[in-house]
Amino acid sequence: MSGGGRPRVRYEKKDGVAHVTIDRPGVLNAMDLRTHEELGEAWDDFEADDEVRVAVLTGAGDRAFSVGQDLRERARLNASGTPPTTFGSRGQPGWPRLTERFGLSKPVVARVDGYALGGGFELALACDIIIASDRSVFALPEVRLGLVPGAGGAFRLARQLPLKIAMGYLLTGRRMTAETALRWGLLNEVVPADRLDACVAEWTGDLLRGAPLAARAIKESVMRSLDMPLEEAFETSFEWERRRMHSEDAVEGPRAFAEQREPRWRGR
Repeated sequence: MSGGGRPRVRYEKKDGVAHVTIDRPGVLNAMDLRTHEELGEAWDDFEADDEVRVAVLTGAGDRAFSVGQDLRERARLNASGTPPTTFGSRGQPGWPRLTERFGLSKPVVARVDGYALGGGFELALACDIIIASDRSVFALPEVRLGLVPGAGGAFRLARQLPLKIAMGYLLTGRRMTAETALRWGLLNEVVPADRLDACVAEWTGDLLRGAPLAARAIKESVMRSLDMPLEEAFETSFEWERRRMHSEDAVEGPRAFAEQREPRWRGR
């Protein structure tokens, strides 16, 4: 990754899966500007490499996914006269960050073990699938720090929860257990910590069994149509659906089914 010294992010690719790990366990994987820069490089590579089809985002250690912004760095920046931040990260290192990378076409799985607070929770909310250990804790505590959930937490939580429930968490900074988050539909699955890696592997295995162009077409059409009237969604042209429709894979799937064999996806 970029810069000298010890990397903040570990990025590894194996068997079609990109593993993106925020590697600052000593500060509960808090994200400073360099972390965001390295994460941006990882997402650029993930999107560009057609051999990699799924990403798993996690934090190093067993205490935190990420506790969000490195507030010690923020305090130093404030003291030096650096302007405060607001919603979004345009012009900041790592832009567009995952929370604003709306064109990212491949599935991203969040593997959460421990604290997912502030920007860490916002990162998880920006993923397509969230798998968490039963000891995980979620919160957007910005209001208690004189801040706002500027990486999309205010927007996404209000879209993914009933409004009164979201406002309760946003305006108080209260913490949410994994069990509660699962009950409200924010998580896909909660398992004991010693089952977390196996569960994530099951999900990535299922994702890899699908056709890569179909996955991209589905993700694009779902995310772009969320705020559209249904009639408009049906009439919209989606780029990845156009590619899927005219691909070899669109023929291979039905052929493999008829021949009673596993499909051989080519991604083109």
